[in-house]
Amino acid sequence: MGALQRLLLFGGVSLRGCVGACTPIRGSRLLVCRRQLSGAESETLKQRRTQIMSRGLPKQKPIEGVKQVIVVASGKGGVGKSTTAVNLALALAANDSSKAIGLLDVDVYGPSIPKMMNLKGSPELSQSNLMRPLLNYGIACMSMGFLVEETAPVVWRGLMVMSAIEKLLRQVDWGQLDYLVVDMPPGTGDVQLSVSQNIPISGAVIVSTPQDIALMDAHKGAEMFRKVHVPVLGLVQNMSVFQCPNCKRKTHIFGADGARKLARTLNLDVLGDVPLHLNIREASDTGQPIVFSQPESDEAKAYLRIATEVVRRLPPPPE
Repeated sequence: MGALQRLLLFGGVSLRGCVGACTPIRGSRLLVCRRQLSGAESETLKQRRTQIMSRGLPKQKPIEGVKQVIVVASGKGGVGKSTTAVNLALALAANDSSKAIGLLDVDVYGPSIPKMMNLKGSPELSQSNLMRPLLNYGIACMSMGFLVEETAPVVWRGLMVMSAIEKLLRQVDWGQLDYLVVDMPPGTGDVQLSVSQNIPISGAVIVSTPQDIALMDAHKGAEMFRKVHVPVLGLVQNMSVFQCPNCKRKTHIFGADGARKLARTLNLDVLGDVPLHLNIREASDTGQPIVFSQPESDEAKAYLRIATEVVRRLPPPPE
């Protein structure tokens, strides 16, 4: 069967021999058939639709050894999602030292966790041929950044990306974790759907600045998780305010309380506000996240409060 013939198959019904009016598409030789399907053909289509719908979503399988998964997401890039994910993981550990925490970076195209967590090198393999996470600051970490050169772009199509995500989800020896924090890529595409549909997620944290442009995409991100039945724990309003280090005057560079307005629209809570502060940026760039390097600072305390709110909203872990 030629390519054109395959294109002319719709739902198992061939349109090559259609009777009735057919219209060329923009001068091409491909025709669109306007005739009504017969009763038998319509029934065939209905049966096929029922068959496809009955398959449902992929069956979720927990990650071995992981009690609860928390995803940190944003609709828009550049809003501080990875910084939030890193400091949330550290804050969860700081708030309760008895808990084992992991950090998974599934942002295949732009992995940030290796730099922010000051980690380099390739994962070792266990006896069962699973990758062992790299460890720093008491957090077990896995990222695509450990598997490719630091400056090498990941130029992959969808199927290769999905294969990489599958490996990051299923071929890592996490040991026993109470919480696995997942740093998602921005947007609402294949990776987000793949992660959401393949593993049980205890809750999603949406990160946004107060800016209207970022909030539009944050809204879409929250709705996506709702569509795939992932509980949205709340919003983090990042870069909420800038305070001049000299005169102490506060300026809302990205607007004031935008995330709070969105939270009300979505019937969600704001988990906390994180200011736009030089210390946070410098700590992230040097691989010493602020919750670890400056735990008594106001900025670190903001993340500690967010971690408390996240845990408070999580469902009980499965037995």
